[in-house]
Amino acid sequence: MKKTLLFCLGESGSGKSYFIKNTLPDGLFYNLRSATTRPMRNGESEGNPYFFRNEEYFDTTPLVTRLWVNKDFWCAGKPKWLYGVPETEVLNHLGQNLIYDVIEPKYARQMIDWFVQNDLACAYNFRTAYFLSPENNLKIAANRANMPNDIDVRKNNTCTPDDFLDAGLQIDFILKPINNVYDSRLIEHIAFLQKYK
Repeated sequence: MKKTLLFCLGESGSGKSYFIKNTLPDGLFYNLRSATTRPMRNGESEGNPYFFRNEEYFDTTPLVTRLWVNKDFWCAGKPKWLYGVPETEVLNHLGQNLIYDVIEPKYARQMIDWFVQNDLACAYNFRTAYFLSPENNLKIAANRANMPNDIDVRKNNTCTPDDFLDAGLQIDFILKPINNVYDSRLIEHIAFLQKYK
């Protein structure tokens, strides 16, 4: 039976991390971790939730996805905020249900294209969950901000139906976990995966 790669897509503060940590059954999905050049925040550690690396790492390491989130605000001499899932992170967890938490659908497309290019797509069903943002999502995100232009960068990284169309992706599930609104089809899919785990 094919495994599932679930993309959790939505703006900062829409509840993606909350859903992954508090709603999904333990051990059902492996949460793919990204490397990043951004500074470590309070409560974070190496590998939790990111691998903290320098810019050279992103020039020398094979990556499944590559994000430069502050590109529109960057100027020479300032740090680039790079994110990307290392190929080894995916290869080491093939055969498991996988989950990838990212804002923009175009990065889910990058990952799907990597699976296709590496003849691994036949082993996975790709599903997208669209997290609708509450009105105060950027206030929620601001509580975690510790970098210049952080909120501006978050506003610039959008997740709209147009973004799904531009990435050639359909929306499989819609949810709003901050308001305890879940797509019943996603709950059924999770129950199905649990049954055949």
